[in-house]
Amino acid sequence: MAQEQRLELRLSQKLILTPQLQQSIKLLQLPLLELTQDINQELMNNPMLEEAVEKSPENKGDSPAAGMDDEVPREASSDTEAPLEKIFGFTTESYFEDRESDGRDLGYFNDTSEESVSPFERNRSKTDLYEHLLWQLRLSHIPKSVGPVAEMIINNLNEDGYLQASIEEIAEFAETDIKTAEEVLSVVQGLDPSGVAARNLQECLLLQLAPLNLKDTLVEKILVEHFNDLEGKRYKQLATKLKASIDEVLAAIKIIEALEPRPGRNYSGDEPVHIIPDVYVEESEGKFIITLNDEGVPRLRLSNYYRKLLSNKKSLGPEEKLFLEEKLRSAVWLLKSLDQRNRTIYKVTDSILKFQEDFFRKGAKYLKPLNLRDIAEDLEMHESTISRVTSNKYIQCPQGLLNFRYFFTNAVQTSQGDISSSTVKDMIKQIIADEDQMAPLNDNKIVEILQAKGISVARRTAAKYREELRIPSHLKRKKWF
Repeated sequence: MAQEQRLELRLSQKLILTPQLQQSIKLLQLPLLELTQDINQELMNNPMLEEAVEKSPENKGDSPAAGMDDEVPREASSDTEAPLEKIFGFTTESYFEDRESDGRDLGYFNDTSEESVSPFERNRSKTDLYEHLLWQLRLSHIPKSVGPVAEMIINNLNEDGYLQASIEEIAEFAETDIKTAEEVLSVVQGLDPSGVAARNLQECLLLQLAPLNLKDTLVEKILVEHFNDLEGKRYKQLATKLKASIDEVLAAIKIIEALEPRPGRNYSGDEPVHIIPDVYVEESEGKFIITLNDEGVPRLRLSNYYRKLLSNKKSLGPEEKLFLEEKLRSAVWLLKSLDQRNRTIYKVTDSILKFQEDFFRKGAKYLKPLNLRDIAEDLEMHESTISRVTSNKYIQCPQGLLNFRYFFTNAVQTSQGDISSSTVKDMIKQIIADEDQMAPLNDNKIVEILQAKGISVARRTAAKYREELRIPSHLKRKKWF
């Protein structure tokens, strides 16, 4: 078949997302903290944007820079190059002398001595596990030749203190033999905290027995020979296999439960994550008030200085004018996108409030089944827009701090009509909380209790909900003492 070249005209429709539309979609799905970071980055990149700072009436016009934005830039006068005392009427020396005399401290000079730091600030930065082990390693009497091997082992510990690499990998990368690597590992395992550098939970617990003088005891025998029975809480079988009384086995189990399964826990450098709500819903005089959280978010406005500079055609060249015009379009689109974001979040929150008003007034038992399509049809928006709005955002309401997705649940059929799956989960959680811990309820018993309340669910559904709540099975929930 011969090949040929020819020109053809085709008419087709394509949906193309412009950079401005992509930015608008991105802003819509950003949570509050990331939105603040994004706006601050835009403030640095776009000279047409500036942060609107509210001025108090008494300070209005007192600043040397007051009115700077209201004037077109002029040629520099001799006053702008005058020394500090000529412009402001004082020198730096006299200013800081006055500052010291009246006891003010504006933070320009910070006393970093240990005495000036509060105990809270001193204890806030904890030594991490790596530094703690390395400090002990330097004090130990190990040959310098194996020091790099020990440091490599410490570098391969996770935040819980477990060794992530195999001993063969350690030996290979440290360019030593496996026997030497094993010996160095034993040295590291002898450091504080007890149980560190273990390769699994069983080894971690065994390493903690020697400091407690529990070697060659029933505790060690259970950990070494019957660890699977221990995990399954098969204590009666343990007593039979060990030819010991159930009381002796339970006493040994109590000691094992007191051991630390995560030795590096106390040296974790992770700081607690504080969730900032994006929306507040408060009840006042029987009505709900929706307030968008804008705390910490910079308030933007267009710079009068650069707008007037752009309008002055004689002061700019073609390239400078093109640059400012592009930045102006970008700034205007950003302001419109932020306004549209706030309006959309408000509308979605108001729609959720309309569907879930009983929940906001009475509590979790009154949460109704809801999906994204219901909100989308109510607001005449696309489901993808609702999904972006409710992604990674939180609402502070009378029932607590909740994720937006908390309000979207599946329906479960009951004798009294459909209820939310979250309501069923709360009921399962309450049933397990009220059970006898010496004789916990299995999934079949939980299903029977739910059926007695008019809620018909399958056993596997109840088991799925229990696992989603991170509640173990009845065998692992049983308390023996």
